[in-house]
Amino acid sequence: MNRITQPHFFFWTWPSPVGELLLVADTRGLSGLNFQNGPHPVEPDLAWKERRGPFQEVIQQLEGYFAGKLRTFHVELSLQGTDFQLSVWRALRHIPYGATVNYSGIASQIGNPKASRAVGAANGQNPISIIVPCHRVIGKNGHLVGYGGGLPIKEALLDLERRGEC
Repeated sequence: MNRITQPHFFFWTWPSPVGELLLVADTRGLSGLNFQNGPHPVEPDLAWKERRGPFQEVIQQLEGYFAGKLRTFHVELSLQGTDFQLSVWRALRHIPYGATVNYSGIASQIGNPKASRAVGAANGQNPISIIVPCHRVIGKNGHLVGYGGGLPIKEALLDLERRGEC
């Protein structure tokens, strides 16, 4: 398991319809949403406090999303990354529910049309899956490519959104 270490963090493990999710937050907001059944599970740091309370709203919104009743998340986030990563993650949040874009589309959107590979790398480093919807980014050829939770979960999320009713 990978280990993330930082003080003043809270965590909770939530059994979602796509597998166990590790929710992580600091005092500013949600800082991680990790697929524990995927290829890169995260081991909570010993300094983190296990508490459900900080995640009540996140869990409620995730439940709404998986029930097909919520299309846009309104959760306080605490994203940490480079300026470039943050610009990519902001762009991801503007991909409409049920839609997909490719890496070059995101690169153009952030004003750096030749940065498709860098966008792919930033997409892969997204610490808050689902809520920062990196699953909506596909290959230029229209095929599903890379996902931290694994391609079956990416496909399941896209299928949920294609048939979701709000």
